[in-house]
Amino acid sequence: MSLRRALLVLTLLAAAALVAGCNRSSPPARVAGSGSARLTVVSAENFWGSLASQLAGDRASVQSIIVNPSTDPHSYQPSARDARTIAGADMVIVNGAGYDEWAHQLLQASPLSGRKVLNVGALLALAPGANPHRWYYPADVRAVIGRIVADYDRLDPADATYFAQRRHHLEALGLARYDALRREIRARYSGVAVGYSESIFQGLGEDLGLRLLTPYSFAKAIAEGTDVTAGDKETVDTQARLREIEVWVYNSQNVTPDVQRVSQIVRSEQIPIVTVTETLSPASASFEQWQVGELEALLRALHRATGR
Repeated sequence: MSLRRALLVLTLLAAAALVAGCNRSSPPARVAGSGSARLTVVSAENFWGSLASQLAGDRASVQSIIVNPSTDPHSYQPSARDARTIAGADMVIVNGAGYDEWAHQLLQASPLSGRKVLNVGALLALAPGANPHRWYYPADVRAVIGRIVADYDRLDPADATYFAQRRHHLEALGLARYDALRREIRARYSGVAVGYSESIFQGLGEDLGLRLLTPYSFAKAIAEGTDVTAGDKETVDTQARLREIEVWVYNSQNVTPDVQRVSQIVRSEQIPIVTVTETLSPASASFEQWQVGELEALLRALHRATGR
């Protein structure tokens, strides 16, 4: 950690500790059926925050910290305002798995009796070094939805039936198009070779049955900001030049010189390109609107590439 970043973290921790010292020792009692936003929920990133908001309905106020589609969450530096926001929350959702360590540090500085902390990496029992982009793993999305509702039930047991209804609506209706597109792509394009710039696409690509031709070590290095090996550079460049991949999927929030080089080769070979992002794009979209938009773009690209 650089000296500048260390000083920033210390400043934010001090701010959070000050707020925590003035804060309540436990969440307030809930009054069933009032329809007011009684729970205060904070999500480090808006992909989980969108789901949390839809599940909460009018029983909670849900705020996400990282919402700008131009922000790279890997390198995000929190503000004093972020520290205050987390310090006052009844429930905090963090991705974990090394993705948002800044949020973990702020939580440590502002303990609150009775607060629920949903750490997605811990929930899924991810091993060290595992891919942290779990919102692109459909099965894991369902697991997180279940845990959010369980935590709401614990914080506000009088509204458990309401939360169950919200969950059913989201899973049966809200995610219907998301599920249908995944089934369609899997049925029509299973086994099609694609390249991808960053490990963010791994989970969804596997779920869709696509053949992920890019070496995972390349995608992981891009995601973690480490050096890509010369061998991986040569492999990925060759795959593009020889059109061994049918489609190129790249994360527009993490565009390194290596990614730019491959994307340029892909364009010159007229290989269809699909853009994905780490956070909701646009920021006003819901989780399912965002994911459906990306899946529809992928479906069009696969059709253009294969003719089927």
